[in-house]
Formats: sequence, structure tokens, C-alpha cells
Amino acid sequence: MKSSNPVLSRLADRSAQHATFHRAPAQQPYGGYGAPAGYPQSPEYAQQYAPPTAGRMTVDDVVVRTVAMLAVVGVFGAIGWFVLPDSISVGVAIAAAMVGLVLGLVISFMGLTNPALILTYAAAEGLFLGVISQSFEALYPGIVIQAVIGTFGVFFSMAALYKFKIIRVTPFFAKMVIGALIGVVVLMLANFVASLFIDGGFGLRDGGGIAIIFSLVCICIAALTFALDFKQIEELSAAGADKKYAWLSAFGIVVGLIWLYLEILRLLSYFRD
Repeated sequence: MKSSNPVLSRLADRSAQHATFHRAPAQQPYGGYGAPAGYPQSPEYAQQYAPPTAGRMTVDDVVVRTVAMLAVVGVFGAIGWFVLPDSISVGVAIAAAMVGLVLGLVISFMGLTNPALILTYAAAEGLFLGVISQSFEALYPGIVIQAVIGTFGVFFSMAALYKFKIIRVTPFFAKMVIGALIGVVVLMLANFVASLFIDGGFGLRDGGGIAIIFSLVCICIAALTFALDFKQIEELSAAGADKKYAWLSAFGIVVGLIWLYLEILRLLSYFRD
């Protein structure tokens, strides 16, 4: 099943190859030396033909790497918030956003698994989020902690709904979520282009009623994409994908968390206004 996340969708196309590489070929159960066919094998033969488990991606691997990426985001977010002088913070935030965008696209479409590159992305996004969060906090005291709680509340709620099979990821469900995701991305781009010529663009980000509805839709879609990502990671783990792809899976999860955080932060600011 294709994930809404292009990173995880790319991994799914490779999972069969890695599973074939790691899986031992099926064999006729020959006996040990000097034993009739069909009798138990000797320990040496059993060890020789046992399928290897080292190097396979597990869900725990993805969790560990996701936590590592979030730690980097948090550290560099603190630098952007508390360390950077106000005179250069905006410039650094813009540069960090551009670096994060370029790295995100490169990692996603090339399927790179280099930990240094992925952690560099996390650092760039952390700087950007730190400056942006400080700006919102200055205008709306307490809004950042509310957005953080809301972000992880949505994430863990989706994890629980998926774990207990309250939400089931079917092909129809996946197509609907992916279609909705593409739709909101197109609307965001169209609104950005329109804002260059019309004040406020189409009103998707001006804080009015349409903006509130649009942010709620984005939050719902971001939440639903986590279910697709959980399904994809589960399937990759079961298929025996190479352990290095845990970094790429973690990258996909963190990208979703960052988007969700920004949407919740924006929505809360609308209500404060």
C-alpha cells in the first residue's frame, strides 16, 4: 500500500528486494550426515540455513531514530530561540528554511539514508522553528507549549487508534488521504502565488473564517497521514527491509510532525486574534 509520505512510499518499492536478499531459500529438509532424509538436521546445518536477522529494520529502530531527530530539532530550536540575536534571527530563519526545503526534497526524492544529511535537515528545521516559535510566543504568550502539546497529542492519538485497529488503512482510505493531501498542497501553492498579486491571496492564511476551516482541514489530513505511515513502517519491518531505511522512515515521520506543529500553531494564533 502506498503511503501519503513519498519517503515511505519509495521504501515500499524496495522492501521486496531487501526481503528476498535476507530470506534463506526454501529447501528440502535433508537429514544430517549419515541420517535418513526427513530426519532433523544437525545443529551445524540448522545454523547454516537459518535466515539471518541482523541488519533488518524494526519498528524500534524507527522509534529510536525519530527520537534522535526530534532531539536535534529541539536543541537547534533552543538555539534559534534563545541564542540568536534578534538582528540576524530573521535572516537565519529564512536561510534555514531554504536549506531544510532543499534537503527535504533531495532526501525524499533520492531516497537518501545518510544519517548526517538527515540530521542536518533536522538541525535546519530546528533553527527555523525556534525563530518562528519565538515570534509567535512574543505575540501570543503560552501559544508554543499549547501547539507542542497539541501536536504530540494528535500524533499519539493516531498511534493508539492505529494500534487498536480503530482506524484501518485500506486501499480506499489511502487513496482518499493521498488525494486530499495533494489537494491542500495545490491550494497552498495557488494561495501563495495569488498573494503576490492580491492582498491575502484566496484568504487561506489571513485568519478569517476560511483560514480557520483550511487549517482544520490541514490538521485532519496531517493526522490521517500518520496512519498511512504507521502501516508502511509496519510492512517494511515485516518484509525485512535493510536497517538503514529506519533513518528514512524516521525522516518521514518528523516531516509530518513539523507540518502538523506549524498548522496547529497557526490555528491557535487565529483564535488569539
